Amino acid sequence: MEVEEDTSWNGVEHTGEEAIDVDELRVMYCAADSFQQYPRLAHYQTTHLRRQSFYSLPQAHLRLLSSPPFNYLETLSKVDNCIDSNAELSRAIFKAALSNFNLGVPDEKSRTATGTLKIPDEWVGCAKNGDVDKARSTVRQFYRDWSAEGKRERDVCFRNVFKVVEQEQKRLKEGEKLRVLVPGAGLGRLVFELFLRGCIAEGNEISYHQLLASSYILNCCERAGQYEVFPWVHGFSNHRTRRDQFRGYKVPDVHCMSETMRVQEETGRVGEMSMTAADFLCEYAKEENAGAFDVVAAVFFLDTAPNLIRYLDVIYGCLKPGGVLVNFGPLLWHFEGVMPNKSENGAHMSGGDDMTGIAEPGNFELTDEEVMELVTKVGFVVESRETGVEAPYIHDTESMLQTVYRASTWVARKPVIKADTS
Repeated sequence: MEVEEDTSWNGVEHTGEEAIDVDELRVMYCAADSFQQYPRLAHYQTTHLRRQSFYSLPQAHLRLLSSPPFNYLETLSKVDNCIDSNAELSRAIFKAALSNFNLGVPDEKSRTATGTLKIPDEWVGCAKNGDVDKARSTVRQFYRDWSAEGKRERDVCFRNVFKVVEQEQKRLKEGEKLRVLVPGAGLGRLVFELFLRGCIAEGNEISYHQLLASSYILNCCERAGQYEVFPWVHGFSNHRTRRDQFRGYKVPDVHCMSETMRVQEETGRVGEMSMTAADFLCEYAKEENAGAFDVVAAVFFLDTAPNLIRYLDVIYGCLKPGGVLVNFGPLLWHFEGVMPNKSENGAHMSGGDDMTGIAEPGNFELTDEEVMELVTKVGFVVESRETGVEAPYIHDTESMLQTVYRASTWVARKPVIKADTS
């Protein structure tokens, strides 16, 4: 059985105006360039500076640590090799971004192949250290989202989503497909898994680091296990053995097109998938998204809200009557401690009901109990809730430091007729 052309995601849908403004273009080029710059900065920060500090030691200490069983200089060389392995993936993401996102221009000086693209001269080196740190974090995240070993972490937070999706699919008429929105879709694994389960899955992501990386792994990667990533290699603290620091993981654990064809052949039930590159609040408050989705799957997402009321209102609005919000995650409020936005003259910007997206002024933080109260105030009916679910996130199980979230997961339904919550 052949896979239909519309069953794979062929890129990112840019929303809003056709032309991308200069600020957004800068963000895109900085994200792309950061993947190209990753190895240079990683080598400098991780091994070059350590070599400088090492050679500053007293000679007797240097000789001791250069010899077995320490072999410290050999350790730094191994770290460099691991960074080079990570860089194979980061460079592949960069090269794919040039063509997939129309960021590249012909490289007339290239001797490797015709049609080779390069980043435009005016954007060369535009990525700052913060951009490259995001690229490094994104490479590490492949362990969680696209390795076989990361399945343990994925299963914990996807389980309730799959349970709800299966229940809601039973409500559909024959031939209908469940429409599921995944805000904060990251590297796209949940969107892909929902697609394999027959859903019309739409991811939304505002980070171009995540968008470039997910586009590559879903569309361009040639085979399962094509890359080996070393997520623990950048840090030297809390390792029991050097062997632990150098653990590598093959990614991706599945080749997306091959897996799509396999599931299509076995079940005939694959759906559709797409991704929007936009501010969640601005995009899904639009009239065309009103009542558009059967399920919103919020996984490690709600705590990214500066104003949770905005998030819940938009989710409520884009769900069909009877639709379901399924949530999983902690409450690591991303905007905690962020000062209110100010105008250019230093005055505080006034509040209001106009939607300006995630950057609008004002933010607050709630407890888990208060979040549940707010969910009902917005108009949802909570159907189930579980707290204290242990949820590791890019978790090194061998580390001497163990940090695990105790997450909250719950299911809330939009009534067919909105209840009076006054």
